[in-house]
Parts: sequence; C-alpha cells; structure tokens
Amino acid sequence: MARILLVLMLSWAAGAWPQQPKTQAPPEEDEAFKEKEYAFNPLQASKELQVGNFYFKRGSYKAAAQRFEEATRWNPGYGDAFLRWAEALEKLGEKQKAREVYGKFLEAEPDHKRAAEVKKKLGAKP
Repeated sequence: MARILLVLMLSWAAGAWPQQPKTQAPPEEDEAFKEKEYAFNPLQASKELQVGNFYFKRGSYKAAAQRFEEATRWNPGYGDAFLRWAEALEKLGEKQKAREVYGKFLEAEPDHKRAAEVKKKLGAKP
C-alpha cells in the first residue's frame, strides 16, 4: 500500500495526471487585411484630390489615379474627382476604364462646365 501511495505522489508531483486542455482564444483579425471603411467626408476627398493633382502634374499618373479614386470613395458625388481620375486613366492607357469613370462623372455632375466636352469625347469613340 505504501508503494502505491508513493507512486501516486511521485506521478502527481511529476505532472503525470491528465490536465484540462487549455482553451485558446480565437486569433484576432489582422487590421492590415481589413478593408478601409469610408464615410462621407468632403474634406478628406478634397485633400485626396489636391494630392492627386500634385502627382498628376509630376507625371505620376498611377499614383494620381489612386488618389482620385480614393477621393470618390470619400465623396461619391465629387464630379471633379471622377473627371481627374478618368484623365489619369487615359494617360495610363486604360481607355475602357476611363470611359466607365467618365460615365460616373456625368452621373455625378451632369451640369458640370466640362460635361459637354466629356459627352463629345465619349460619343466620338465606339
């Protein structure tokens, strides 16, 4: 009996008794993979347009197009941003995407001072 008691005490001290499995918390989502959430923010849209214009003047049309697109996400009715985005896409050679964005420009601001010019440009191409 003493031997059994001794074996039990030694195995308990050594941690041989089965332990409860530890529950792990689910892994947190990586913030880098979350899509950015946009809310109507005309000030941010204006900033994005200014930065896009800076890139456009420097000939960085890809960076400009990204900024103009970002501006349209902050303010979906910002016609100037759609117009500049389409112009940047044309410079990049993305004619079909530029036509789509010109269409969005006309939807956002059909009475814009450059609307007639854009309509003519869209009508001239098949």
